[in-house]
Amino acid sequence: MEWLEGLGLFGLFVGTFLAATIFPFSSDALYLAVLAATANPVGCLLVGTLGNWLGSVLTYWIGWIGKWEWIERWFKVKPETLQKQKEKIDKWGVWLALTAWIPFIGDVIAIALGFYKTRPGWTMVLLLIGKFARFLVWNLIYGLF
Repeated sequence: MEWLEGLGLFGLFVGTFLAATIFPFSSDALYLAVLAATANPVGCLLVGTLGNWLGSVLTYWIGWIGKWEWIERWFKVKPETLQKQKEKIDKWGVWLALTAWIPFIGDVIAIALGFYKTRPGWTMVLLLIGKFARFLVWNLIYGLF
């Protein structure tokens, strides 16, 4: 992750994008490191949000192309389990996208939203709002706004 810090805002974009996909590392740690190094809160907020949001969008669409048969066969998940998960996704729907910023489970939420075919437009908007709010909170905590 240190090499990403050295790339400044470009590194922040790449890192936050990758962290929102299947690569398991903290975009928060990278965000704070680049924020401290650049002292550019607005740039970090915009770039971090954009990268993390686009990574979640990619993860959502990966889920969208998934098929129940694949999950059942490759991951040995029972159809009843998938149906229970679908019921939970249906209950909360696109609003779950606001929680896709949560470390570790956020990527699972994004892929599940795609897999269970939530409305793409609203899902994208709420993913963006959640990602923006997350980084805005970091800026506010460190008194940069």
